Amino acid sequence: MSSHSIAFIGTGVMGRSMAGHLLKAGHTLHVFNRTKAKAEALLAAGAHWHDTAGAAAAQADFVFTIVGFPADVEATYFGPGGVLATARRGAVLVDMTTSSPLLARRIAEAATAKGLAALDAPVSGGDVGAREARLVIMVGGDAAAFARTKPLFEVMGKNIVLQGGPGAGQHCKMANQISIASIMMSWCEALTYAQKAGLDPARVIESIGGGAAASWSLNNLAPRALKGDFAPGFYVKHFLKDMRIALESAEAMKLDLPGLKQAKKLYDEVAARGWEESGTQALLKLYQAQG
Repeated sequence: MSSHSIAFIGTGVMGRSMAGHLLKAGHTLHVFNRTKAKAEALLAAGAHWHDTAGAAAAQADFVFTIVGFPADVEATYFGPGGVLATARRGAVLVDMTTSSPLLARRIAEAATAKGLAALDAPVSGGDVGAREARLVIMVGGDAAAFARTKPLFEVMGKNIVLQGGPGAGQHCKMANQISIASIMMSWCEALTYAQKAGLDPARVIESIGGGAAASWSLNNLAPRALKGDFAPGFYVKHFLKDMRIALESAEAMKLDLPGLKQAKKLYDEVAARGWEESGTQALLKLYQAQG
């Protein structure tokens, strides 16, 4: 694979590992993050720091972004001196934030008008998937831009699928989050029930974690939660953001998704109890708070 000049904007829990893989693969890396301290390990490994997202983008053939919320995506791309204003003609812009499908289409339209290509490429796999370069990458956008970018995606993930045109990656990620929303409730309810019945929930996972009840969340997040480890592989506040986007998209399509609505209600309570900076496995605490 030939070496590229890459901008990576957003070096948080996920981004720092993803950017690190690109750097180790021999690419020149230009980084920006709102908190510079979160980029220090990348800088020590040879990445170049820039004071704004736009300044980093101006140096790159490929611009990757993974920030917090749709408002952050909008500011990063459309703000004064942002990515759309500064990116080199012919560059590929890749937003890996879980964001609004409508915003992804707006970015793609604006990029095309400026001689750029844009892909929406949200990911699944959490902090572990990012560290181990095993992310699922769901992509929307132009097939030619996808083909150009795929070798870079392969440095960060294993399951990489072009789902369709602009916004399709975000719609696929919404389907992922809708499924996870009910799965999180399912294992919390199962283990709360098991505990109330006098069973050791860790031992219950040994039995049900290999059968029809198995899920990635049961086998990875539940053991963390049982040990009192609520550190974020994926923040409650970000999951709530995703569920809001999914509900808005579902309502626009006149869909009623009762499982998603119930999960959102429970996670709103998790956040109200002050746990929004915890990992999504903090939902178990809410169930265990019952009498």
